[in-house]
Amino acid sequence: MNDHRFSSTTEPRREFLTRLGGGLGGVALAQLLGIDSLLAAERSPGLRSGGPPLGAQFRPRARRVIQLFMNGGASPMDLFDYKPTLFKQAGEKFDPGTSERVEAPTSEPGKILKPPFEFRQHGQCGRWISSLMPHLASSVDDMAFLMAMQSKTNVHGPGSYLMNTGSLLPGFPCLGAWVGYSLGRLTDNLPTFVVLPDLRGLPYNQKGNFSSGFLPVQHQGTILQASAANPLADLRAPTSALYVTDDAEREGHEVLQQLNRAHLAANPADSRLEARIQAYELAARLQLSAPEAFDLSGETEATRRLYGLEQPVTSEFGKRCLMARRLVERGVRFVQIWSGAGGPTNNWDNHTNIRKELPPMCASTDQPIAALLKDLKALGLLEDTLVLWNTEFGRMPFSQSSEGRDHNGGTFVGWMAGAGVRGGVAYGESDPWAWKAARDITTTYDFHATVLHLLGMDHEKITFRHNGANRRLTDVHGEVIRTVLS
Repeated sequence: MNDHRFSSTTEPRREFLTRLGGGLGGVALAQLLGIDSLLAAERSPGLRSGGPPLGAQFRPRARRVIQLFMNGGASPMDLFDYKPTLFKQAGEKFDPGTSERVEAPTSEPGKILKPPFEFRQHGQCGRWISSLMPHLASSVDDMAFLMAMQSKTNVHGPGSYLMNTGSLLPGFPCLGAWVGYSLGRLTDNLPTFVVLPDLRGLPYNQKGNFSSGFLPVQHQGTILQASAANPLADLRAPTSALYVTDDAEREGHEVLQQLNRAHLAANPADSRLEARIQAYELAARLQLSAPEAFDLSGETEATRRLYGLEQPVTSEFGKRCLMARRLVERGVRFVQIWSGAGGPTNNWDNHTNIRKELPPMCASTDQPIAALLKDLKALGLLEDTLVLWNTEFGRMPFSQSSEGRDHNGGTFVGWMAGAGVRGGVAYGESDPWAWKAARDITTTYDFHATVLHLLGMDHEKITFRHNGANRRLTDVHGEVIRTVLS
């Protein structure tokens, strides 16, 4: 940390909290700092307290991002990757004709399993889309598909880390954290990076998918529960906390200043206290700005119907999509929306029965995602908002049990739309069974490089010195996929 962050600005920042903090007093803050062991933290040599954002290296096409993540491994050949061969060879033993040993991560390979859903071509581009996605099918001319994405793993945890952080291992910053660290905030009154998890629970890796890793802690995702009465927990002190008085706040601030000075002297390289101070200053501002930003009741009836808020199947995911639109509209830089919790059910991990397990996931997300695209476009926000649809890997072309599909990192599909994206195109192709990527492969590094490029950043120049190495989101890999750029 730098001395000027506390010596010349400590008193104004404390006064700011006193004016706006409400229940976020110094006593509570000091207690939380102690609980989090921040006052006795060991020095972290690779960290600094942030400083000014790096900024874009060239003119960005996108100013903000909404990422939709389908947790569990959404099946490409049942959604977007139409394969006539699967219909022709259904029920036969899978043999790619390459003398390779065919294996499955958690089961024995079964017979070739055809998609149990009808496919049709849509839009001027003629993109094949499953009948499970009728609403999204109407927007294919605005979307660019990455048809041969590939993962290094068939395991959920590492696969989700790789897709979110560019590493198979925990402890690395996610895409949203890198974007916030590099570009900074668009507003002072809302978080830069917001995560809207599934109501049923956090995804695989829990909060590790939205971690700031070795970047300064203030760049981690802020979790909101869109369907809760109070989407941001503990924003205000409970009414029962009668001890939160003006005198208690003033005395708490005095104690906190002493603790700040002691911590700064002992831990000049630790970014966590600075992150905590920034978080509580933001929380004070959120007490004024959040109620309006989180309140969906002011939306028109037509908008509520568009997102499916009146339908039980689409209501919960629709609220998150609508809140995401409201947040980016008000200056949030990066919003991540999750579909599916971690675990064997309630997600896109369809091992048992594709026919029964996949339709509910599609039904809950199809209309809201299509509504998000249409709403952003109608408001003029799609011109500088990048929308991403991702999952951690695909599924096998042969059956598991009788009608399920096992994990497959060999190929899967993602798509993007909005700012700087060439709509109606596709890049890459999988083999005839959607077993492996066959042509113009997109790695997670390529994907991240392309996203950063659209945000005006050269992925090779966005680095952070950590443990003696210049770390970056794309490691030492990655090429911008220019085919999907307008």
